[in-house]
Amino acid sequence: MNSKHHWESVYQRNTTDQVSWFRSHLEASLDYIQAATPDPHAGIIDVGCGEATLVDDLLALGYDDITVLDISESAIEAAKRRLGKASSRVTWCVGDITQVILKARRYDLWHDRAVFHFLLDSNQRAAYVRQLCYSLVPGGHVVMATFGPEGPTRCSGLDVVRYSATQLSEQLGPSFELLSDHLEVHETPTGHSQQFLYTHFRHKDGIGRSLSVHRHGDDIF
Repeated sequence: MNSKHHWESVYQRNTTDQVSWFRSHLEASLDYIQAATPDPHAGIIDVGCGEATLVDDLLALGYDDITVLDISESAIEAAKRRLGKASSRVTWCVGDITQVILKARRYDLWHDRAVFHFLLDSNQRAAYVRQLCYSLVPGGHVVMATFGPEGPTRCSGLDVVRYSATQLSEQLGPSFELLSDHLEVHETPTGHSQQFLYTHFRHKDGIGRSLSVHRHGDDIF
């Protein structure tokens, strides 16, 4: 089963509040986002949005340039239904973040809660970082949450990589400056505890020299 089929199955089998990463509101993410990009016109992308309510809360706070991306069309459609008419105020993207085509220097802030730690292959991680370098404005921000050093080793039937702030900084490379980090204990809907690492990075460079990769497809977000 490939990644898309896996995540379509996850979201088709479970309701929003049954998946282990469910929170009614992503308070830590919202705090980081508002501190990093208080301008309501800032371009924000939520990578691996799933059915999370972050987009609802960002709209309620007045943000008006939001892109949400997930590999699962089922998750995207569920989020659209929940938002109703407000969904027209959001740019929706179904795709694999390591492959989808993004616009250059498009976003002021990149948010990822629980995608990067599923990338086991170094080539996948390198592709992800290339996307970051390509689509963030110079000086743009990254708010990323992965499983921490004492977090789970598996999630949703898949192996994951656990990170410390230092290890995650090494993965993103010298183009990103770590500004802050903290550990958070997330309680799953079934009552289990999971350690998450929240990090806030700043993009120091423009479009990186490593971006001479073959880019194909028609959808650009």
